[in-house]
Formats: sequence, C-alpha cells, structure tokens
Amino acid sequence: MRIRCGFRIAYDFSQPVPMLLALSSHPSREQDLLTKPVLTTSPELEVNAYTDDFGNVCHRVVAPQGRVELATEFDIYDSGLPDAVVPEAKQFDVHDLPNGALVYLLGSRYCETDKLSNIAWSLFGGTEPGWARVQSICDFAHERITFGYHHARPDKSAWDGYNERQGVCRDYAHLAVTLCRCMNIPARYCTGYLGDIGIPPSDAPMDFSAWFEAYLDGPDGGRWYTFDARHNFPRIGRVLMARGRDATDVALVTSFGPAWLSIFEVTTFEVTE
Repeated sequence: MRIRCGFRIAYDFSQPVPMLLALSSHPSREQDLLTKPVLTTSPELEVNAYTDDFGNVCHRVVAPQGRVELATEFDIYDSGLPDAVVPEAKQFDVHDLPNGALVYLLGSRYCETDKLSNIAWSLFGGTEPGWARVQSICDFAHERITFGYHHARPDKSAWDGYNERQGVCRDYAHLAVTLCRCMNIPARYCTGYLGDIGIPPSDAPMDFSAWFEAYLDGPDGGRWYTFDARHNFPRIGRVLMARGRDATDVALVTSFGPAWLSIFEVTTFEVTE
C-alpha cells in the first residue's frame, strides 16, 4: 500500500521567534519511505536537524517577523495490515522490565499518575494483567471521553480529561497512558498521520492523530504494542512521527515567543492510481 502524507502550516510573528519542530516521520519508518520528505519553509530559512532524547527527528529554525509557512509531502509504503492484536501478551513484573521502559511508568506533565492511581486500581485491579488490562483501559477511556474538536485545550491533562469527560485524540491517549502507568504497565504517547483508510471517509478536516504504545511480553518477548483509545479498534495506515512521555515531548511546533496560527492543513490518503 502506498500512502501519501503531508502538511501545510503557517504562523504569523510580530518579532523573530526561535522554534522547535517535530514534523518529520519517525526514523523507524525510514526504510518504508518511497519519496524523501523534505521540510520546506517560506521564506527560505536555515533549518537544523537533530535527534532528541526519545529518538525523534526534530528541526530548529528562527522565524522572522511576518508570516512563515512550513510544508512537506512524501509517499510511504505500508503493509496495509491493521494494528496487531495479541491477547496472549502478558504484563511484566516491574523488576523484570528493561531499564529503558521504566521512565514510562512515571508521571509526567499531562499524565498525573498521583491523581489517578487510586481510581485506576479500583477500576482495573480485578482485570487480567497484560493485554486484557490495557484493552479494558482503552474501553474505559473511549467511553469516558466524548470527542469534539471544540473541546481541545492545550493545557488539558489526563486528570482534566477524566473529570471533564470531553476532548480530542490526545486527551484519550493521555488518560489511557496515565491509567496504564498507574497499573505498572509502561506506556508512551505517540503522534503521527492516520488517514481514513479502511473506514468510511469523514467530513471533518484531516488532522494529525494521537495514540499510545504499551510495553508487554508477547510471543517474541517484550515489545511495544499500539493501542488507540480514541478509535478503539485496529486501524490501517498509521505513520508515526514522534514518541515521548506525553504531548510535551512530541509537540509538533514549540515557539519561544508569540505566534499566531494562520494555516493548518494535513493530508494523508492511500494512493491508488
């Protein structure tokens, strides 16, 4: 399957502003790229790439006063298979987890494990550890939160999403990630492209998507498995951009000064011709 992904984003600036961008496809998908993704800027700016501590490809720019447009487009190969479902995957005891997974048990900016721990154990303490427990958490988050773009708020945390019971895909992911961590299951936040592939097309404008990964002991040993509390069923055609503890680590654009979003367009679809 060939998938085309891209975006066109523009900001207006009243003064020069340094920016960090996490808008590239993830290095784990590099072997699948069919065309090279190139970040273009208008006006043309100096763009410096680096790899952050979570393994994501990021860029640094200094936006001048005025309007700056960012864009890219690329084609990528995808197997066309839905997200893996492995009900036999088991939960690790904490002392058996690899060192690199431990940070994904801890609370973070948008994932307040201290506030949700007692709630998590009361809800999921009786579930079967492993895949069934993570799926129960997804089911809960899916039912707990009502989706709506008008519910989006940049400072909304898992605790807020739990109490307000409304949000967007990142709020589903933050709540599920937090509940998993409370139950001693390492969970990390993911962002990327997810088009209407294998499902009826939506009238809503295309956007980037958020999901999460949980570390479980599968048939081939420990690995990260994809879960999506927003849609709550296996999807086709995910294209990962970045992973981290929560949305702070994978913010698409971080500006160190005043910035006003003026254009936001995302495309991702199967190329069939």
